[in-house]
Amino acid sequence: MRFIVSTSILLKQLQAISGASSSSTVLPILENFLFEIKDNILTISATDLQTSMVTNLQIEAKEEGRVAMPSKILIETLKTLPDQPVAFSVDINTLAIEISAGDGKYKLSGENADDFPKIPVIDNISTVSIAAPTLLEAINKTIFAVSNDELRPAMSGVLVQLSEQSTTFVATDAHKLVRYRRTDVGAEKPTSLILPKKALSLLKSSLPSDDVTVSIEYNTTNAFFQFGNINLICRLIDERYPDYEAVIPRLNPNKLTVDRNLFLNTLRRVVIFANKTTHQVRLKISGSELHISAEDLDFSNEAHERLSCQFEGEDMEIGFNAKFLVEMLNNLNCEEVVLEMSTPNRAGLLVPAIKADHEEILMLVMPVMLNNI
Repeated sequence: MRFIVSTSILLKQLQAISGASSSSTVLPILENFLFEIKDNILTISATDLQTSMVTNLQIEAKEEGRVAMPSKILIETLKTLPDQPVAFSVDINTLAIEISAGDGKYKLSGENADDFPKIPVIDNISTVSIAAPTLLEAINKTIFAVSNDELRPAMSGVLVQLSEQSTTFVATDAHKLVRYRRTDVGAEKPTSLILPKKALSLLKSSLPSDDVTVSIEYNTTNAFFQFGNINLICRLIDERYPDYEAVIPRLNPNKLTVDRNLFLNTLRRVVIFANKTTHQVRLKISGSELHISAEDLDFSNEAHERLSCQFEGEDMEIGFNAKFLVEMLNNLNCEEVVLEMSTPNRAGLLVPAIKADHEEILMLVMPVMLNNI
């Protein structure tokens, strides 16, 4: 088995799918890429059993074949080579691999391709299409709120609710919640999927920034994303997602409108002086003035800042984890935000002051008790 390919083209494809590989001591084969040649098409696969990525490229090859190659040494070698043709020769019997590039020759051992896990094939599928920038925006807006709690597997992914009129993305870790809805994306048949965080992180790093359409095929167990020459297949989280609508407060008579950048930068400064464990800040709203303060009694640290704002409702004081507010404000693209509140012991809702076309975003943050500050 012998083939020739450009170092830069091959490296780009390997780096695009390398995140799906696994450093597994139980299954060392997962540390490899699967190379398959058929009809002058080189197909390369990587998997950790839960998430798989596949790419293909045109090459020059006189024979067909399959072999698993160690991913780490392959990428590290290609990184050091200039952009030039590189020839791979594989002895199918001994699985010895020889790489020839310019004046250099490099030898390494491959693995039996039959030991590489089979990449899932999706049947009984439904399909939805979504523009890459739209999908990327949905991932960016929600992935930061996904839970890392292994005891709550449903919350370790993003819930995607497909309907005929809209698509809703939801993430929560019980302290914060994001609901991001697109009214320009819909599916023929209403359904819900929970996409794992790793698959979404891989999509985030590999989705093109131009207006490419991503085809998403799914069934009850897997989702299959196809864009350009890359395919990503992930196992869905088979759990019941919590009833997130039940925790969103409906009546919020107190509405604080403030400049997003000003609010964000103030919180970044004030939280430096907050308790390093709780990151608690106090918001005291009176008329058109917002007073933000934090203190760390253990080190006698204290910070106070005042901001101009617009406020509808009764004067109030409420405490929040500033780290959560900073994360949320970082993921909103608007000039002004509205913080909707009811009472100091109920969740606050952060929304853009002006709604964008085709999208609706709501971020919920749980309060902290003021007597702990």
